[in-house]
Amino acid sequence: MFGNEILHKGGEQTAMTAPRRMVILVDGYTDTRTAKTAICVIRYRAEEVVAVLDRDEAGKTSGQLLGVGGAIPVVASLAEATAANTLLLGIAPPGGKIPSPWRQIVLEALGRGMTVVSGLHEFLAEDPEFAQAAARYGAVLVDLRRNDEHDVADRRGIRAECLRIQTIANDCSCGKMVTAVEVAQGLQKTGVDAAFVATGQTGILVAGSGCAIDRVISDFVAGAVEKLVLANQQHEVIVVEGQGSLFHPRYSGVTLSLLHAAMPDGLIACYEMGRKTVFGMPEVPLPSLRKVLDFYETAANLMHPCRVIGIAINGIRFSDTEVEAECAEVEDEFQLPVCDVIRHGPGKLVEAVRKMQLQKQPPAKMSKLL
Repeated sequence: MFGNEILHKGGEQTAMTAPRRMVILVDGYTDTRTAKTAICVIRYRAEEVVAVLDRDEAGKTSGQLLGVGGAIPVVASLAEATAANTLLLGIAPPGGKIPSPWRQIVLEALGRGMTVVSGLHEFLAEDPEFAQAAARYGAVLVDLRRNDEHDVADRRGIRAECLRIQTIANDCSCGKMVTAVEVAQGLQKTGVDAAFVATGQTGILVAGSGCAIDRVISDFVAGAVEKLVLANQQHEVIVVEGQGSLFHPRYSGVTLSLLHAAMPDGLIACYEMGRKTVFGMPEVPLPSLRKVLDFYETAANLMHPCRVIGIAINGIRFSDTEVEAECAEVEDEFQLPVCDVIRHGPGKLVEAVRKMQLQKQPPAKMSKLL
């Protein structure tokens, strides 16, 4: 079962028991920003994916269509994915609405008794037609963003020995979740007891737990984030998935609440190479990277001592040579480790976290980390 999502079967809450075998619906939404849910689930949970559904691209592979997933087939219908027991809506569009042409596909999946999973703001379980179909066929509706958070933060019980790292960015959809997962996994490979903490719907699918904080009532966002910290702070290091951006006119409030509640010790800044304007708002220019780092550090230090320890570049639209040059230039300017975690791996950022971990630990405990 996932973390804080609500599962509905015939109108009642229930839990999934069978292993997930997913067909991921993208159907025309295949750019890297809109299809980021599909791409990230395939990247980190490929063993659970049977097929990708896109009626105009059937016959291709997932690798050809989305750049991840290798030979996972792209199919034109649910009937071609006979091994699947779950339909995942694989997009994260601005506003979080279900595309109208998808309704019949969702209804067909429910008619087949499949679990339907959505990370959109428009809840499946609140749609009368979907709810009735789920009840009729004994199907399950999963709304990853649904929550009942109602507590404010109180700043009690935070374990100082747990190093808290958070990913941040100058904009939306530029690699905060991927960077957090890669760094957490990289730390684990070096023997560090580390955990990825999901704060968005795609992260929940990857981690198996978490809370989509952008659906929490504003007064309770900090409380919801604090719960995630408290639930994971038995680990040596937690890497908290960032959301939105302090510089995005739409989502900055979510970003600030997360930053203040997580009280990170260290920040990893992310940006997409070549992007000049705010995602979804092309008339709004992005600030300089220097301003981004300075502003985040100032905002974070209002609550807890914090500094930027590394930079992750998303170079998806550029060549290896161009990305290497960008990394070298940014590393020289800021005197921080810089890498593209997909091209280069997260090694430089993992090393930066390990260094901060050693600096944070009391002398008596340092020998255990060496």
